[in-house]
Amino acid sequence: MQFTTEEKGMLSGRDGHATKKSMEILVALGEIYGAKRLIPVSSVQVSGVSYKNLGDAGIEFLMELAEDGKARVKTTLNPAGMDLTNWKQQGIDANFASKQLEVIDAYRRLGLEISCTCTPYLAGNEPHLGEHIAWGESSAVVYANSVLGARTNREGGPSALAASLTGRTPLYGYHLDENRAATVVVDVTAAVRSAEGFAAMGYAIGKVVKNGVPYFRGIKAAALEELKELSAALASSGGVAMFHMAGVTPEAGKVPKGTERVSFGQRDLAEVTAGLSDEGEPDFISVGCPHCSLKEVGTIAGLLRGRKVTREFWICTSREVKRQSDEKGYSKTIERSGAKFACDTCMVVAPVETMGFSVVATNSAKACHYLRNNGLRVRFLTLDRCVAEATKPN
Repeated sequence: MQFTTEEKGMLSGRDGHATKKSMEILVALGEIYGAKRLIPVSSVQVSGVSYKNLGDAGIEFLMELAEDGKARVKTTLNPAGMDLTNWKQQGIDANFASKQLEVIDAYRRLGLEISCTCTPYLAGNEPHLGEHIAWGESSAVVYANSVLGARTNREGGPSALAASLTGRTPLYGYHLDENRAATVVVDVTAAVRSAEGFAAMGYAIGKVVKNGVPYFRGIKAAALEELKELSAALASSGGVAMFHMAGVTPEAGKVPKGTERVSFGQRDLAEVTAGLSDEGEPDFISVGCPHCSLKEVGTIAGLLRGRKVTREFWICTSREVKRQSDEKGYSKTIERSGAKFACDTCMVVAPVETMGFSVVATNSAKACHYLRNNGLRVRFLTLDRCVAEATKPN
């Protein structure tokens, strides 16, 4: 690999231990993938924030870097394992909370923004077309590459943090034009008309294309919330980091000749939707994976107006969207019903499996995938049906 004078200085240890270690991580990654050089990035989004995933070894690693490391570019954080303010109300164990706050303290010392959201593009970190970034959250990576047209690989926690502390990332993968072309054309004939429908389609197609780049045809329009759920589902069932959608995404141009074609019809939609649900009566309802947009919070407020919840009900979202919800009056309506905002976290990275719940109802295909892996049963429902479950008489 070739390095600039500035990069050679960082690699030599001129700027301290954390920067040197970060450069070593990036150089090793670049050599594995055949990168010829490093490139500057304009923003970073770091995954690996929940103590549930990091453990004590992760805290030690962060504390070591925090001795002399500082973020060089705008850097936001993925969700933590709890609401950083109202963790007691969530029922989080005090020992877990203490460890989680150590993680957050280390990131704060490193100069990262304590945003704790999987939708940084809804909380002030929105890159533009062609911008090189280094993001770690899988659903945000897909959304950034596809909907925004920014350029990022699926970074791991250490490599994203290394990019933050150096302002660099290796030039390979989705930073290069040749790797952003479609590899599979998906002819959609199903009536995909809701965020949950887009999620189900993404979950099915992610399994088919694996690490490829699907090109969706047959969808006339898609809202932000639908593209958000599609991004998350593609990334959870497969290794997808980017998709194209004819007439919707900015790089959806010509498809290479000979590209494989698959179809997604009404029967496929029904089958995958049914397959995402288990048997059982939900005792916990949680929406917002990825984090709810302001529009979704407003919809929930409308559905809850004048009603009371009878089961634990979390609305997961970012602090920024919660602030906007406060201004709109949505928060007061939701909290009056007995439902709880779960800012900074979600049902996937919080220790839900230790909190006595057995069946989780959610409108997220991604959450269904990971909650099952954590030993919980799931019900995949539309947003309005989630609210209906949460307010159903005991």
